[in-house]
Amino acid sequence: MAKAAARSANSEPPISNRERPEQPGRYEASKEELLEFYRQMLLIRRFEEKAGQLYGLGLIGGFCHLYIGQEAVAVGLQSGLEIGKDSVITGYRDHGHMLAYGIDPNVIMAELTGRQAGISKGKGGSMHMFSTEHRFYGGHGIVGAQVSLGAGLAFKHKYEDDGGVCLAYFGDGAANQGQVYEAFNMASLWKLPIIFVIENNQYAMGTSVNRSSAEDQLYKRGESFRIPGLQIDGMDVLACRGALEEALKWVRGGKGPIILEMKTYRYRGHSMSDPAKYRSRDEVQSMRDNSDPIERVKRELEAMGVSEAELKPIDQEIRKIVSESADFAENAPEPEPGELYTDVLVETY
Repeated sequence: MAKAAARSANSEPPISNRERPEQPGRYEASKEELLEFYRQMLLIRRFEEKAGQLYGLGLIGGFCHLYIGQEAVAVGLQSGLEIGKDSVITGYRDHGHMLAYGIDPNVIMAELTGRQAGISKGKGGSMHMFSTEHRFYGGHGIVGAQVSLGAGLAFKHKYEDDGGVCLAYFGDGAANQGQVYEAFNMASLWKLPIIFVIENNQYAMGTSVNRSSAEDQLYKRGESFRIPGLQIDGMDVLACRGALEEALKWVRGGKGPIILEMKTYRYRGHSMSDPAKYRSRDEVQSMRDNSDPIERVKRELEAMGVSEAELKPIDQEIRKIVSESADFAENAPEPEPGELYTDVLVETY
């Protein structure tokens, strides 16, 4: 009798017997869309290279985590969202996500260099950027903290019935944090409109995922919470966009959260201060030679009849934008001392 009561307490079948999202195919982009993906990924790549240079010159202080190599994930996923309607939240490797969401490179670079003109008035720096206008909610320095905040954003979308979805990014290292699973549990119970995106760049802060995770197939991590998962080639922008399309169909259909594990790779260390001695140079070079997301798009464009000569003006335009953003940041004033006391509390107590 007790067994029967236990069975009736949750009438849903096990996840293995329930409807699952389909394994998505690659997005069929037009030539114009693919050129835009190329442009956005190249902007992120060149911007991050410049940020690395400015860090080396001492113009960027504190921590600085570059997104070089992972560009296809942010561009592929965020190209399918509606800016100002859907929410995005991520960890401290956040410059690329902001650029992919259409935020001005000038205010991002100014923030990196701690200037008043920065998007967080120079007080956030590399890891703490924010734009309520774009519904981009950070940039968070505590590993995994953004996941529970993302569940809160998704709750807000559901509560207000505004049709929005939250895209909450975290890495393979954060996938072992306890608060991540508390967020999974609540999101599943309340069928929140959230896409949990695990950017598995395979080394977290410096330990390979198979050495730090008992279950290294991270897309399976939601199964005990009845959250389905998909594993995606995060070095292929069309595979990323295809995954986003399937995830949106699932979440907007009222079926609750979904997990996307994006298998990607960062070319630089965890941060600018990391010499990355836990992997060989040959491994990194092999990834650059065989799996680079920008080179892959160039090959796709070539197959569509776009020549190298046609891409050159895009590269020149991007270099100009990035150079101007660095000049803007270097010439912008630092915050006034009084700024230390602003934006600390919403109200005065």
